[in-house]
Amino acid sequence: MRGPKWLALALVTAIHDEAIYEFGGLGGMRDTGLLESALDRPRNRLAYQPETTVFELAASLCFGLAKNHPFVDGNKRTALLAARAFLFVNGYLLEPAEEDEVLTMVAVAEDSVSEQQLAEWMQRNSTRDGS
Repeated sequence: MRGPKWLALALVTAIHDEAIYEFGGLGGMRDTGLLESALDRPRNRLAYQPETTVFELAASLCFGLAKNHPFVDGNKRTALLAARAFLFVNGYLLEPAEEDEVLTMVAVAEDSVSEQQLAEWMQRNSTRDGS
């Protein structure tokens, strides 16, 4: 795959802040290092597994954010929104049904879905951005 476009720490922080503003919850960063670690996760995967798909990278980012809990609140929402933004800047629109989004992110948090299953779900629910 051609080199992906990555999300900056400031963008993911802004995504989190907007999600808290829009949906409620406690704002604030719990640990910047955990956010940096989550953002580096897909980069490291690509470095060691160059055949990785954009959906696997998005799932890696999503898992990192959801599991690391870098924010005080809203980690699952931020994880999904950041994965959606990552796919968008790399040419895809992630558009699952809202209920499916919620169930999938709860499954991620409960360890009842694997990172690979999340990548496959993202691929099934994405279309190529024609713009």
